[in-house]
Amino acid sequence: MSSSTHIPIHTHPDIVALRQRYDQAAEQPTAQVADGLMLLSGLYGAASAWIIGFADQSSITMSNLIAGLAVALLAAAFGSAYGRTHGMTFVAPVLGIWLVVSPWLVTDVTTGTAMIWSNVVVGAVVCVLGLAAIAVGTDLLRRSS
Repeated sequence: MSSSTHIPIHTHPDIVALRQRYDQAAEQPTAQVADGLMLLSGLYGAASAWIIGFADQSSITMSNLIAGLAVALLAAAFGSAYGRTHGMTFVAPVLGIWLVVSPWLVTDVTTGTAMIWSNVVVGAVVCVLGLAAIAVGTDLLRRSS
């Protein structure tokens, strides 16, 4: 029988170095602005039914509330611990796309111009900022030294 010592995976030097790399990338001003704008966009998406005035349509109101709060929660997670949450960055653009198409896909909705514009604009902004969050972990947003 052979005996070997195993270290926990979360303390492996490669994992620690990778998390530090992601955290350093998230400290860039571009990433911080993107995370902050995504948080604000998510909060707007969650409250848009009351801001624009279609809160009487419960199905789209709940859809926007859930999607907006999910975006805001993701943005807060990316801003505070990107090294541990970078694996979920793909969710933000998907939620942005959902916000864009939801007025036509959610049942029992009487669409209005203000509702459609609100959802399309906030969804597009969330999608673009989500793609920026994905790019933070890559070399796309790194400044060359």
